[in-house]
Amino acid sequence: MQSTPAQPVLESPALSAAIARARRWIVPYMMLLYVVSFLDRANISFAKQAMQASVGISERTYALAAGLFFVSYSLCGFPSNLILHKVGARIWFTLLMVGWGLVSMATLFVTGGPSFYALRILLGILEAGFFPGAVLYLTYWFPERVRGEIMGLFYLGVPISLIFGGPLSGFLLDLHTLGGLRGWQTMFLVEGFLAVAVGVFSFWYLKDRPAVAAWLPEDEKQALMDKLAHEERERRLTGPAQLLRMFRDLHVLRFVLIYMLIQMSTYGAIFYLPSEVSQLLHRTTGFAVGAVSALPWVCALAAVYFLPRLADRRRNHRGLAAAILVAAGCASFVFPAAGPGLALVALAVAVSGFIAVQPLFWTFPTGYLADRAAAGGIALIGMGNLGGFLAPTLKVWADEHFGSPHAGFYLLAGLTIANAMLIATIRTPRQRAV
Repeated sequence: MQSTPAQPVLESPALSAAIARARRWIVPYMMLLYVVSFLDRANISFAKQAMQASVGISERTYALAAGLFFVSYSLCGFPSNLILHKVGARIWFTLLMVGWGLVSMATLFVTGGPSFYALRILLGILEAGFFPGAVLYLTYWFPERVRGEIMGLFYLGVPISLIFGGPLSGFLLDLHTLGGLRGWQTMFLVEGFLAVAVGVFSFWYLKDRPAVAAWLPEDEKQALMDKLAHEERERRLTGPAQLLRMFRDLHVLRFVLIYMLIQMSTYGAIFYLPSEVSQLLHRTTGFAVGAVSALPWVCALAAVYFLPRLADRRRNHRGLAAAILVAAGCASFVFPAAGPGLALVALAVAVSGFIAVQPLFWTFPTGYLADRAAAGGIALIGMGNLGGFLAPTLKVWADEHFGSPHAGFYLLAGLTIANAMLIATIRTPRQRAV
């Protein structure tokens, strides 16, 4: 017996109202969680110079510790997402955030390389479930036609954390003797506590699915559930829905490679942006460097807000994503040898591109994978965060091998251009037109 194709679920005022209500209720809070998450993983870039002076952390030790986070982060995202798919985001996000907040606070006790390595590995284990879980969670609430915009709003958490996190981290670093703690110790204590507090609040605030959301009127709830169920049925017809099939899918493996290269570009900038700005200003890392370091992220804020909306409107996520990476790669070639003014502009273009391309990228796998394959596949693609391990290590290797402090940045810029070509040639059944 042949199955009858599913009838399309038409747009309705109730569906539009449900999407708008979910956007107001869910997206700002998920953005807040991402701000806290990103702050706790990236704040070591501000502590770098202080820890080197205080604890004797070498450049190589810092690069390894920064990268080890992404090893555990990448390996643990897969089981974490399957757990979230089973127990729900409310419980799982609460446990993860409280856990990584405590670990971040414990970083103030670092005495050398081994303790630094151990805490970064543990932080990666606990943070592993948040981002792929958040991507999956947003698919439970928002149809594909607005998913680029929604992911763009979620990704605002990255520049927001670095716009406000830079000055905050710099301010805390300048508090050299607060309670007998050094500035970098105070920074980890305060910013880790934020994760614990927000994590506890999440248990009360979050709802796992539209079906249990008391803040959605019944007609809006039903319209949203019908639309999401219809799209799920369509994905089952064109993409993998089971884990075993997902592991063999060449499109999924391609997504992993693309995402890994994006993360190499992104973290190549994030981990070294404060130190590069410090060299441009000829000042040690502190409030002034933190404030100037925030300027490129202001530009990224605008890019990640407007570009995904443009892609949704034009239905051309693939072409726009490729163009964004070409621009970011070219800017990455410019800034290492440019003067202070031009270098800051180039950094702004580069980091804006690295962040803005990511919500566009996630429309590809979330529009292709279904059911458990979506939970597992999103986490598998998230293993591309190993790029965060490779980026600092590759940069140090290239700098040493070629005897130039800019060689690593040039290598990462070249990989960014190559990745644009990979995105431009994506051809999955449901994405041939976009």
